Amino acid sequence: MKNGTPIRWGILACGGIARKFADDLAFVKDGYLAAVSSRDISRAEEFASHYGPDVKCFGSYEAMLASGEIDVVYIASPHGLHHEHTLLCLNAGLPVLCEKAFAINSKQVAEMIQTARDKKIFLMEALWTRFHPSIVKLQEILASGVIGDIVHLAADFGFHAPYDAEARWFNPALTGGSLLDIGIYPLFISKFVLGEPLEMKATGVMAPTGVDMNTSIALKYSSGATATLFSTFATKTDTTCEIHGTKGKIHMHSRFHETKGITVTIHETEQETFYETERLGWGYSYEAEAVQADLRAGRTENALMTHAFSTELMALLDEIRSQIGLKYPNE
Repeated sequence: MKNGTPIRWGILACGGIARKFADDLAFVKDGYLAAVSSRDISRAEEFASHYGPDVKCFGSYEAMLASGEIDVVYIASPHGLHHEHTLLCLNAGLPVLCEKAFAINSKQVAEMIQTARDKKIFLMEALWTRFHPSIVKLQEILASGVIGDIVHLAADFGFHAPYDAEARWFNPALTGGSLLDIGIYPLFISKFVLGEPLEMKATGVMAPTGVDMNTSIALKYSSGATATLFSTFATKTDTTCEIHGTKGKIHMHSRFHETKGITVTIHETEQETFYETERLGWGYSYEAEAVQADLRAGRTENALMTHAFSTELMALLDEIRSQIGLKYPNE
């Protein structure tokens, strides 16, 4: 894509996450919301009404993809539809930023990635936390060695979701459960900081519909470090991440995956240093900027959120689901 020509974004599915992404395109340079699509045209029209009269509305995904009005698609449908919708976009010749979790399982992710590679089209999982300024600061702190060798990481994410068997959080047909929805964030930060685990043991408490209400995970790494991760729909948790080292600890303030602050404590002196980090809007503009930079450079894969990382992350999710006994009807 030529420099100087604004990149036209299309949004596939008009749920809550799509609204946040659309809001944050206001912070993105040289890119804008050009079109939205829903299986219900009235829903697309209502969505677009918040973003000005020039946003095109489509009552089917196929119509938007064939319109010539967009350069890249943000997929905001539920996890269980990501595989289908990603292939739909790739087969239409359009680059894709697909919301996390990337798909339901590793088989689907492998097909998505292989299709993108065969067609030489850009594809990235929208794990927005990877591009946050707080993650850049975390990398700097870890690289400085100020907390010494990492001994343990603890991360959690929980909120109270009133039980409704038909709600997407609890409906197996919509790939409900805390793990794929919010547990992916503690798993992401552990993998980002510590890499691939040597051992992983998970246990879950299931909702009446059979998806996980709570999931707890213990991991061990070749470095000697361990991690404990937790996700739940049963209660609000601190939603923080603490990284304990031999010389000190890092505390990523709530909510850690989109935090505006990190505190570093040095054990010997008990000195605390607080780092305030930027977060524009909801925090989604950073991943959009990264995608645009890749598209302008002609790249088909992002160097930070790689296909390999997404593949390995999904393999861990598969193993956790196997251990807690969570299988979806559409896989």
